[in-house]
Amino acid sequence: MENVQSNSLWIPCPICGNKTRTKVYEDTVLIKFPLFCPKCRKETCIDVVKLKMVISK
Repeated sequence: MENVQSNSLWIPCPICGNKTRTKVYEDTVLIKFPLFCPKCRKETCIDVVKLKMVISK
């Protein structure tokens, strides 16, 4: 199995800014993903495309 290092990112909470337990890679696409923050205990729907995160409407 080949170990390839690609760009990755721990998604920060859009409310408090702390790291969440969700990691995405540069080819990950999330649409209306329910992101939960263990620190502020809030859930927010987000969209992630090419490591860019926006809050979903």
